[in-house]
Amino acid sequence: METVDLLSIKKAYELLSPHIHKTPLIYSDSFSRLSGSEVYLKAENLQKTGSFKVRGAFNKLTRLEPCRVIAASMGNHAQGVAFAAGSLGLKATIVMPSTASIIKQEATRGYGAEVILHGETFQDSLDYALSRKDYTFIHAFDDEDIIAGQGTIGLEIFGALEDVDAVLAPVGGGGLISGIAVAGKSLSPKTAIIGVQTASAVSAYQSFRSGKVVEIIPQPTLADGIAVGKIGTKTFGLIERYVDDIIKVSEESIARAVLLFMERKKLVVEGAGAVPLAALLEPGERLKGKKVVLVVSGGNIDFTLIDRIIHKGLVSSGRIGVLKVIADDMPGNLHRLTGIIAGHGGNILNVMHDRLDQSMPIGKTMVILALETRGFAHLREMEEAIKESGFGIIG
Repeated sequence: METVDLLSIKKAYELLSPHIHKTPLIYSDSFSRLSGSEVYLKAENLQKTGSFKVRGAFNKLTRLEPCRVIAASMGNHAQGVAFAAGSLGLKATIVMPSTASIIKQEATRGYGAEVILHGETFQDSLDYALSRKDYTFIHAFDDEDIIAGQGTIGLEIFGALEDVDAVLAPVGGGGLISGIAVAGKSLSPKTAIIGVQTASAVSAYQSFRSGKVVEIIPQPTLADGIAVGKIGTKTFGLIERYVDDIIKVSEESIARAVLLFMERKKLVVEGAGAVPLAALLEPGERLKGKKVVLVVSGGNIDFTLIDRIIHKGLVSSGRIGVLKVIADDMPGNLHRLTGIIAGHGGNILNVMHDRLDQSMPIGKTMVILALETRGFAHLREMEEAIKESGFGIIG
């Protein structure tokens, strides 16, 4: 395949549809109310292997003669290729960096692939996989068959929903957004196709704005599935032509979005899959009142990190707050302070005294309180009540 167009995406759908789920397009009343938009979720987290990646993998592998295939991946592409290869009777080897989560390593082995750990970054693994000339290499994103396979998500979206104003999709190497954009602009030219990156990995964001491929080393991120240092050359060409914008979101907003998926929709969504919701909920009027589809790209979250992600989401949404209170170091004051918090409906998670802080005068103590609250407004309410009772607040 030399180009990606609507015809190639439709042909891809014929090939891969017997092997995959047609994932649901779910209207979300809660997210609609939170954002002021009409919000639908394309739930690829419910796809086989827990990610959209299996679409491109099947489209690529069904076109191959019997061979041994190799791929480099942090996790989702690995599982997609491993599952597709096993289903089609091919032998697959997956190269992963040593930093890839053990859960994703074991899931890939569980689908029947050989896993080789090489290097500390995705680029290290990619370079090694490319050096193995005795295998057929399956690229994670910069391949026309892979792109067309991911573009079948666009066929499903626009086949199920009319008058879509915008589609928001995660961007790492660009395979998902470029495929959806080709399908979307072919079927609904007025629909805005918007890519979302984490601020910790912004190659696509910077490339889109500079008009050329820019390589930027990713920083640690909750959205490890899109932590790609260099967007693909083929995907970039399609993005330039078909994508309306690429935006970035903070790590705090990603954590909040993961938490909201769990609380409001009872869906397990990985960081990369949560970035479209994070973008929708960040301040701005761009999509208010619009019909918006969020591509929830995957649900393969690392459960060894989930408690930290939830905690970060609670902090970023004001549901957990920390107050540093200056109090007279005398009996009864802590009881009075905790009584104020209880009276305003706050829940104390932890209390710590610091009498040794150099900024504390003799006879004073710093009381550090970790509180469970209803949000930032509730936290401010308790701060004001504490100040009105004669205590000092730091920060």
